Amino acid sequence: MTEFPAWLAPHVPASARHPGLAIAKLGSAQAFARGGFALTSPAFGAGEPLDPSFTATEEDAVAPPLEWSAPPPGSQELVLVVEEASTSNAEPACHWLVWGLKGQRGKLLEGETPPRTGKNAVGNSEWLLPDPPEGETRQYLFQLFATDLPLVLMPGAGRAELLASLQGTITACAVLHATFTGGGDDDAGWDDDDI
Repeated sequence: MTEFPAWLAPHVPASARHPGLAIAKLGSAQAFARGGFALTSPAFGAGEPLDPSFTATEEDAVAPPLEWSAPPPGSQELVLVVEEASTSNAEPACHWLVWGLKGQRGKLLEGETPPRTGKNAVGNSEWLLPDPPEGETRQYLFQLFATDLPLVLMPGAGRAELLASLQGTITACAVLHATFTGGGDDDAGWDDDDI
């Protein structure tokens, strides 16, 4: 397995430093946070746990809201890749592929349907709900890329196709880290009297 890039290490906790992450493959020290480019969420801070409403814990869960600052001038499109970094597999599990976002300051609202999505780790184009085993904490990396060319990918493309199409086009990149600990079944411990 290749080494995790030294330039990225200060921005990603040790437990989430998977060398197969999209940003580890496509990003660079020059592109990282270039021009103040940053990714945030009104629902969680960097390194904080995801609310259960964004995970498999809740039945009507949706994707979390995200906001980003303006990318460098000349950026045509923004691409979001969300991956689970706490895995021993060669590739991290892909939770969301989103592209077609305008190359400007913007946001995705909670549960909003993005312009174009690709296939996640289970082969559908939705936000793949984090679902770690009970008591196990997993690391999720939200990675945002600004490109100098619009992507010509069809919706439903996979991670490998998306990463290949991004080669050599990145003008800036940003990362946001979140965690989630599996809590088991919500109904466990409820008595019939409680209903």
